[in-house]
Amino acid sequence: MTTASPPTPRRTGIARIVGASLIGTTVEWYDFFLYGSAAALVFNTLFFPTSDPLVGTLIAFVTYAIGFVARPLGGVVFGHFGDRIGRKKLLVVSLLMMGGATFAMGLLPTYGSIGVGAPILLTVLRLVQGFALGGEWGGAVLIVSEHGGAKHRGFWASWPQAGAPGGNLLATGVLALLAAVQSEEAFLSWGWRIPFLLSGVLVVIGLWIRVSVSESPVFLAAQAEAAAGREAKEQAPVVEVFRRSWREVLTAIGTRFGENISYYLLTSFLLVYVTVHLGLPKSTALNAVLIGSAVHFVTIPLWGALSDRIGRRPVTLIGAVGMAVWAFVFFAALDGKSFAVITLSVTAGLLLHGAMYGPQAAFISEMFDTRVRYSGASMGSQLASIVAGALAPIIAVELLKDFDTTLPLSLYLGGAALVTAVTVYFARETRGRDLTRNAVGESAAPVRATADHS
Repeated sequence: MTTASPPTPRRTGIARIVGASLIGTTVEWYDFFLYGSAAALVFNTLFFPTSDPLVGTLIAFVTYAIGFVARPLGGVVFGHFGDRIGRKKLLVVSLLMMGGATFAMGLLPTYGSIGVGAPILLTVLRLVQGFALGGEWGGAVLIVSEHGGAKHRGFWASWPQAGAPGGNLLATGVLALLAAVQSEEAFLSWGWRIPFLLSGVLVVIGLWIRVSVSESPVFLAAQAEAAAGREAKEQAPVVEVFRRSWREVLTAIGTRFGENISYYLLTSFLLVYVTVHLGLPKSTALNAVLIGSAVHFVTIPLWGALSDRIGRRPVTLIGAVGMAVWAFVFFAALDGKSFAVITLSVTAGLLLHGAMYGPQAAFISEMFDTRVRYSGASMGSQLASIVAGALAPIIAVELLKDFDTTLPLSLYLGGAALVTAVTVYFARETRGRDLTRNAVGESAAPVRATADHS
């Protein structure tokens, strides 16, 4: 049965889908980033106490990285079932897993209470977080990408991306507020638990909104076609991805490489650099990230909208090349110890990051066919998180310990951005692809933008 829906109902529908995805991803990223901030500010002393502050921080960041290691496994599992039974059900499961693990962190005894059992329990819960987030990203961006038309897909799909700075904004804001109203002793004693326990409330809100959305119409159409016997029986989606779309997986990894590394250096590692290396108050770093994340949140959809006009590749290249240059300004600017300069440096860096991140949801979604899109997008994204985001704070701390100068840090950040620039330069443009069309026997080739429908 065909329908001729007028534009207004369609816009209303996509707005509701976007709102549900944005709130859900904001809650999940709040949980994930809260650990990163706590690793830099709290866990290094409460769960991994050592005589050297940088060593304790390094160990805390190792457990932080473990969460990234679990993300590809989550991507495989959630991707498999998301491609078989739908996007919506898996998004509900991922939200419950993430929220439950974060809430439990707020109840954990510290090293001083139970010894080595404390960091072990913390690490297990971090693995659960990573597993859940590995399935969240693909589902959230796909359910938006597959509801909207091709003409404005970059804009709509960028909103779940804004959940990352939204979650970071929320996590950093809560920590900054507690640091401002509590003494250092009170914060380390019990205040740090409040943001983790708050996750329970946020999950209930996110779950209430997320269960109200409808399943992806593109997925339902593909499922109906398969049920009607129009497609041959295929292998598991993850096997199909690596058999038919391995080039797209590699492209997705390269696209995310510089973006991933730059984000965690500009946020999580910044807290270490400013507080431990420069000796400035926690509030200086937290407030700088807070302001930068607010700008980041607002501008990500603008970059996504620009990609609808000029393409995914040009916008991503603006961010990647700009970040490669900014890497040699950023750390040197921080050394001036001026709050205004630190804030401007972080904000400018996150603005460039947004140019890479905003178009990414549509860009990666458009690389894969419907029957393997959840698996392909999740695997490409989450494999990048291991080689990029997971190691970024650890490598940065080691470079700082070994060289005590900013040049190696700038070379690391600049080199990562260039990897993304080169990958995207040689990638195919995907803007305007019809997601209902399967590219059987070929790589996911784009449809020209002139064929878009809104």
